[in-house]
Amino acid sequence: MKDQQEDYVLSPGRQLTEEEKKLLWRKPASHKASDEERRICKEVKRNWHRGEMKIANILLEGDAGSGKTQLAKALSADFGLPYTKVTCFADMDKTDIIGAILPVIPAERLKKIESAEQTALKALYESDGFRSTTDILMEALGLTEEQAALKMKHILKLASENAGGDGVEYRFYPSEIVRAYRKGYLLEIQEPTVIRDAAVLMALNSALELDGSLNLPTEVVRRHEDFIAVITTNRSYAGTRPLNEALRDRVQHTEKMDLPSKEIMIERAKAKTGYTDEKALDILAETIITLDKAARANAIKGVAGMRSYFYWADAVAEGSSVRESLYHKVIYKITTDEEEIKILEDALNDQDLPARLDELDYVKKN
Repeated sequence: MKDQQEDYVLSPGRQLTEEEKKLLWRKPASHKASDEERRICKEVKRNWHRGEMKIANILLEGDAGSGKTQLAKALSADFGLPYTKVTCFADMDKTDIIGAILPVIPAERLKKIESAEQTALKALYESDGFRSTTDILMEALGLTEEQAALKMKHILKLASENAGGDGVEYRFYPSEIVRAYRKGYLLEIQEPTVIRDAAVLMALNSALELDGSLNLPTEVVRRHEDFIAVITTNRSYAGTRPLNEALRDRVQHTEKMDLPSKEIMIERAKAKTGYTDEKALDILAETIITLDKAARANAIKGVAGMRSYFYWADAVAEGSSVRESLYHKVIYKITTDEEEIKILEDALNDQDLPARLDELDYVKKN
């Protein structure tokens, strides 16, 4: 594949700021372009200036570990767009989609507030408006994305209780979604299927219209012409619901994400781990593929994916027993239920894979 930055950049004349350049994803040496990546790049580029036929909302749906986020990041590099993400959670509300209005607490009252909340509020007050509230709180307090969103709700309540009387100053802090929407970034929306509040989904649906807009308390923000939304969601994942029909309808291109071909698995493992024994990597890949098929066929919830393959190959490369590490790196990650393990072992036996794995161990020892 040719240099994708040259082939698929969507707005060659666009000048990114220094901060935006830092958000451009850089492909590691281990990255191998997949058929899905090539297909998306070609379709998006082909339709970019075709009005109503433009492709700017993409759905990647597949099992955990199938490479959805890696692909979303790769598209940032391909299209020349800054990458950012939002991870959805069950109790998201509209402030997580749009942002929040925060009253400024007078200095004398701020001193009486607990130190963690003081730190959070000062970080928000001193921000330049470039970053979202979630990003600011994650950095200031060392929180996860969901923890930062919940902390922001606590901060809003605290600030309202301590703002004082007349003449209170208010500031609006946009969400990560608004920042990407306004500035024209590639935004990965992870797991919107877990959202419980229908009003939140309605706000998200509205934002994803090609000519959509977001009604903020301070202004109406139009969708930037370069904004791309990449929705990534798992299939049959505990706690998820079917993807909202209205949201799915706003998607112009969908990829069903499964394990890549054995050849691509091997190439990625070699680049990722530095392990170059092709015969061993071939047998390990075949084992992963067999376990993946068996888990699906028997409705076993766990996943045998690329992450398991990389960690297993890395352990084997460092001298671990092939058969023993199979359980700790792959099978027990899928399930620890004895009956389900027996089903997976039977699937491996049907393909004579245990004997081939034992042969690898024998060759390693001798």
